[in-house]
Amino acid sequence: MLLTFTLIISFLVAVNFLLLAFSCNKTTKKKESKKPVVLRERYTTTKQVSGQLAPTGS
Repeated sequence: MLLTFTLIISFLVAVNFLLLAFSCNKTTKKKESKKPVVLRERYTTTKQVSGQLAPTGS
């Protein structure tokens, strides 16, 4: 009885390690991408900022 139990547990542990070894998601290291090219930079002026503010009502 004890021998059967030990064999079953050993078999299950071995299957568990095999599943762990072969089911892992292999992650590949991606190339580092360059910084994105900025086509046009936006500058905010004081006129644009004051026009975007909401009225406070006070």
